[in-house]
Amino acid sequence: MKRYLWGALALLLALILGASGYYLYRQATPYQEMVDHGPSPEARANPYLAAEMFMRARGLKVDHANGLEVLATLKPVGNSLLLLGERTNMSPRQVDQVLDWTRAGGRLVFVAEALWDPDTEQSGDLLLDRVQIHQLLSKDLEEPPEPEADDAFPQLTKVYLEDEQAPAYIGFDTDFHLDDPDSLAQSWANSGSATHMIQLDYGEGSVTVLTDAEIWKAPAIGLYDNAWLLWYLNTDTAVTLLFNTDHPSLWQLLWRYFPQALVALTLLLGLWLWQAGTRQGPLLAPAPKARRQLLEHLRASADFLLRHGGHQALLHALQLDIRRRARRRHPGFEQLAPQAQWDVLAQLSQQPVDTIRQALQPLSGQRLSSVDFSHQVAHLQTLRNAL
Repeated sequence: MKRYLWGALALLLALILGASGYYLYRQATPYQEMVDHGPSPEARANPYLAAEMFMRARGLKVDHANGLEVLATLKPVGNSLLLLGERTNMSPRQVDQVLDWTRAGGRLVFVAEALWDPDTEQSGDLLLDRVQIHQLLSKDLEEPPEPEADDAFPQLTKVYLEDEQAPAYIGFDTDFHLDDPDSLAQSWANSGSATHMIQLDYGEGSVTVLTDAEIWKAPAIGLYDNAWLLWYLNTDTAVTLLFNTDHPSLWQLLWRYFPQALVALTLLLGLWLWQAGTRQGPLLAPAPKARRQLLEHLRASADFLLRHGGHQALLHALQLDIRRRARRRHPGFEQLAPQAQWDVLAQLSQQPVDTIRQALQPLSGQRLSSVDFSHQVAHLQTLRNAL
């Protein structure tokens, strides 16, 4: 009985599950969902990957270089060089190399990187200054280009071609303007507020200056006619995109090619500084706090008086001391005449009057020699000691 009961329950459960599954199958609607994982590692490493792929799709041969060393093997005729990366550290020698290649028949396209400074009459962008094109801010233009009356897209740059009824529209950044002060340009392209592309002949080749190359990065390359302009500027040529034209510094070159020599030089410099800073000779013992005797203090005081008052001050001090002692032993001494004072001192000290007169005579103010000063001091000290 129990076996039949368990079998019935199992059958009932299977029917329920089957019915539920059939119901869900009839109610479920299949759909597809695309998950965007962002740019690929190749696209993140190369901002112009979409531009390269577009030009290859249009039949152009495209190569990517990281330095101007490629010019040594790149023939000018039939080749385009796109300088789209940072050029802040581009050296004058590299500028000459690029322009010589262009003059020989190459097609050069580059982005203006700096603003023209009228005070210094240069921009700091060596390549831009050499082709005599100035970049300014559109808001600083005294006479901006006159907008077309029927211009429906004043923020877009118009590129006009012969035998074409309508222009191509390019999404350049309108904050910047290219100026051609010497009227060298063969063609140019304007928006409603400024000029954003200038083309000029350069020897057997040509130079195209742009205000920015953001139009050829994703996703901007898919807007307007941005991709078309890239193809148009490089038609019938092999294209080389160059991203890195930084000129390495001397220290970078030394570290790249001579790292062992730099390490050895650093160690030698450290050893020399250590040797130069080594103490020579024995250490000086700290001076005792009470190292001076009374005689040293007296000599120091005498030296101080001699430097600041001369011999006269020292002799005058001894004479005053003698008269002070005489007043103590002979009251009223200071009221006596000089001759009477000398007699009193001769009686008190048992010294000759002439010796006393010579010792106490008024000072003349003239500087005494060392011998005369010593004799005068000796007479005064003998007289003072006798009192």
